[in-house]
This record gives sequence, C-alpha cells and structure tokens, in this order.
Amino acid sequence: MAGEPLERFGSAAIWEREVGYCRVVKAGGQVFVGGTAPVDDTGAGVFAPGDAEAQARRCLELVERALARVGVDRTRIARTRMFVTDISRWREYGRAHAAFFGEHRPVTSMVEVKALIDPAMLIEIEADAVV
Repeated sequence: MAGEPLERFGSAAIWEREVGYCRVVKAGGQVFVGGTAPVDDTGAGVFAPGDAEAQARRCLELVERALARVGVDRTRIARTRMFVTDISRWREYGRAHAAFFGEHRPVTSMVEVKALIDPAMLIEIEADAVV
C-alpha cells in the first residue's frame, strides 16, 4: 500500500469545494466515504425532514451510490460512524442500519452531536470499506 496513489472522487455537493474535501478516497484496498448527509435529489434540500429512520436510510443509499462509483458494494463496508442530533432516537436510526446491512454487519459507532450543517438533518454517516 505504501506509495500507491490515492484516488479521489468528488460529487456535486455544494460544500466540497468550499470546505476542501472529496466524496470518496480509494487507497489501495481501502475505500473511505466521507460524511454523508440526508440530502434530497437536488443536493440542496434535506430528505424527509423529521423522519430519523428515512434520513438514515437515505444516508446509507447515498453511501452505496458513492461506493458504486469505485466498483465496491455494501457487503465490503467494514465500519460506519453515525453522527446523530438526538441519540434518544437510536432505535429509528438503528432499524435503517440493520435493514440496510442484513447479514453483512459492519462495526459501528453512533454519537450524538450538537448539530449538523442544516438544522433539518438528524443524521450523517461515514463509511469505510475494504476491497
């Protein structure tokens, strides 16, 4: 892995250039998907405001799309990190996570944060995959 080039893949997210990040980085056999918020199809609005489970499901679908761009499927995800604005709703986030992964469960963390970039966002998810 030492000396192998990093492959960077951006998206249309309005924050990428301003903040200075990219959507996905592939480093040898590892793939890292940055914080994935529950954005709608326009990329400018929030998907399912107020619905914790739907927002978690949307984040995971967007993670899956990002991984597909580099030829990786969800069964290769080894770790997720969930940043949530209300930990008391953990079961709602958890239902979406469990349904998405089925028998291919990654290690995970769920951490309550004060806020996300848009007040209507309840969750943001990061994922790491191994290929």
